[in-house]
Amino acid sequence: MRSEHLLIVRFSAIGDVAMMVPVVASLALQYPHLRITVLSRPFARVFFEHLAPNVSFMGADINKDYRGILGLNNLFRRLSGKRFTAVADFHDVLRTKYLRLKFWFDHIPTAHINKHREGKKALTAKHNKRFEQQPTSFQNYADVLKELGYPVQLTFKSLFEGTTSQLNTLPNSIVEAVNKAQINIGIAPFAAHQGKIYPLEKMQEVINELENNIENLQIYLFGGGEQETKQIATMVQQHRHCISVPEHLKGFQQELILMNELDAMISMDSSNMHLASLVATPVVSVWGATHPFAGFMGWNQKQEYVVDHSMACRPCSIYGNKPCYRGDFACMQNIKPQQITQKVMAIINAQQGKETNN
Repeated sequence: MRSEHLLIVRFSAIGDVAMMVPVVASLALQYPHLRITVLSRPFARVFFEHLAPNVSFMGADINKDYRGILGLNNLFRRLSGKRFTAVADFHDVLRTKYLRLKFWFDHIPTAHINKHREGKKALTAKHNKRFEQQPTSFQNYADVLKELGYPVQLTFKSLFEGTTSQLNTLPNSIVEAVNKAQINIGIAPFAAHQGKIYPLEKMQEVINELENNIENLQIYLFGGGEQETKQIATMVQQHRHCISVPEHLKGFQQELILMNELDAMISMDSSNMHLASLVATPVVSVWGATHPFAGFMGWNQKQEYVVDHSMACRPCSIYGNKPCYRGDFACMQNIKPQQITQKVMAIINAQQGKETNN
């Protein structure tokens, strides 16, 4: 009889894959006899390779090494040698459906995610909008596991739970900045689509407010790619308390280590919200065209730290990639910088209150 070996599959963007971590970690802890293999894009290795003793990771570049039907057949042959006893499809797209079918032919039990498209469509409708909380991605993933016979309680806290600080593994410039400052705040001002980006000129005002109200402050600006790195460099020149993260750090592992040291993070509805959540850093999340009701809020983040502007047309999109109905992105433009800084100050005051009580 085969030992239990579960394959979990998701090929997608950083945020969606990062949201798998609390579920996979909880599963691994509650089923120590179960071997778990996560199959995803190569970038996701950092999230899973040291997650738990019974979790392993397989990277597959489906746009290069495993393109098309022939590529998927090659990938399936690679997977077949692992002797899986069940397959959890956390993605449910054409590629994963094809792989699922191949496993089904081999009499391997499979289950796939319910994305609740109908509810999300009603949530983002232009007319007759149904404004209701949709199941979170975390719950959707857990439901797949339950269908396969692995009900799980989501108990995950942090990637670094029970470990000592790894700050000293980072470049000296970052180590010195963190240790010198009394308050360390991260800001991730970018996202994949305009409907999810707070105007940069207003974010500059947020930085000014923080600099004027917090003594001994250090701000770390997160972003990636050539254009974002250039924009961050410009912001650093204008604000003496800011450091460019892409200039000093390389890769998700280093960014996670830094996020673990932060007192708070300001982020759009983007991957950085999810990365900070994986290390239990409180996030002030800024929402425009999208909405937490779609189910993509960061793990264990508090609704009270959400910043948004209520409008009848909002949310108009699940992913923020649709054109603005009004043409002015009022959902972001109407958010005042002070709304964001007030939430940050609430987090800092709450933390300082805890320290005083201790």
